[in-house]
Amino acid sequence: MKKPRNYKSYLRTIMISATFGGLLFGYDTGVVNGALPFMARPDQLNLTPVTEGLVTSSLLLGAAFGALFGGRLTDQYGRRKMILNLSLLFLLASLGTTVAPNISIMIVFRFLLGLAVGGASSMVPAFLAEMAPHEKRGRMVAQNEIMITGGQLLAYVINAILGVAMASTGHVWRYMLVISAIPALLLFVGMLKVPESPRWLASKGKKDEALRVLKLIRDEKQADVEFNEIEEAVRKDADLEKATMKDFSVPWLRRILLVGIGVSVVNQITGVNSIMYYGTQILEQSGFGTKTALIANTANGLISVLAVIFGIWMIGRVNRRPMLIIGLSGTTTCLFLIALFSMVLKGSAALPYVVLSLTVLFLAFMQGCIGPVTWLVTAEIFPQRLRGLGSGISVFFLWVVNFIIGFTFPILLNYVGLSTTFFVFVALGLLGIGFVYKFMPETNGRTLEEIEAYFRSRYGEDKTKESMAKAQ
Repeated sequence: MKKPRNYKSYLRTIMISATFGGLLFGYDTGVVNGALPFMARPDQLNLTPVTEGLVTSSLLLGAAFGALFGGRLTDQYGRRKMILNLSLLFLLASLGTTVAPNISIMIVFRFLLGLAVGGASSMVPAFLAEMAPHEKRGRMVAQNEIMITGGQLLAYVINAILGVAMASTGHVWRYMLVISAIPALLLFVGMLKVPESPRWLASKGKKDEALRVLKLIRDEKQADVEFNEIEEAVRKDADLEKATMKDFSVPWLRRILLVGIGVSVVNQITGVNSIMYYGTQILEQSGFGTKTALIANTANGLISVLAVIFGIWMIGRVNRRPMLIIGLSGTTTCLFLIALFSMVLKGSAALPYVVLSLTVLFLAFMQGCIGPVTWLVTAEIFPQRLRGLGSGISVFFLWVVNFIIGFTFPILLNYVGLSTTFFVFVALGLLGIGFVYKFMPETNGRTLEEIEAYFRSRYGEDKTKESMAKAQ
């Protein structure tokens, strides 16, 4: 591969190409909200409430397994190759959902689409973390979050445009779904021009190629220094066997997995996807009419994008740990106020506007602080040999909790009401703050190899033996 004139611009090209996976993630999770009412028509798929839930949640279930197995596959076959394969799966599944003649076929292709979404959610951040210089890693990985929220906003806007312009056309939902094939093609074309991760290459013994790639995306001096660090990390892993779950029985690796899973679960128990998937219903129950609620829900997508942009600006200036705690404190407070005002102002004309304002503020904290930090931490804390497996397991738990919340939220809303439902999320938010405060270390300003060294020294076997000796 010919060396580009400007390695910084080439690095940006790599980032943009890979994050089309994030755009697809966002679009495919957001588009179904606008498509469902049209699918439900008797002359189309004739969905019932149960089959609506299956069509929606089948993607989330597929995403859980896509994240889990995607991590293993990317460790074995390479980051770039697997993202290329993902782009083809995105394309196939998008076309499959577009032409689905019945509910069963739709659910099958939504599940396949979920496999691609889940794979992208674990592979893309890990790939970006390995390509980025440590001082820019936070911003590069967090920009994937812009593409995710941008994809959701794009879905809301396209749904609104097509839903209004083609409201009398029963199969308008097919046009909504097929549009995701375009970014799938862009992801494929973009990744053809992207090199493989130098860290993955080095882990497979391709050291000359790893150094060559580093010199494409770094200046000469930095490339040599970083290559030496990567070589040292690979040397430490050389005598270890292929990555398996047994590896996490080692105390310091078990600690890393605990942090990865915990941060992923904390991301979801904020209740963010109860708002992203059911925002219209929340606003309707607070007192808005359907049309007003739909418009407000589109605004939520815009706020999410703006908040992520702010979060990326912040993440290079603020440490990860306090940023996450501030974000969780903000979202938990917003949910508490929504629950409180839903009781105090019940039936009041002011309630829907209060709920809308708090929903917007919630998303500002969520997408500006919690979202960027979550994806960054799960991509950077695992050592090279276990990065794909570890991040895949972490994101698997994220999607499982997402699936549980997505399935149970409308049931809670129906049986216990808006206020009690959000009090449940307040309690979960407090648990999340406690977890981050107690278990999550600071990773800002450290190379990936330095993060590994921190966990080895603090929670390694030597420390465990030392503690046991003191106990005796």
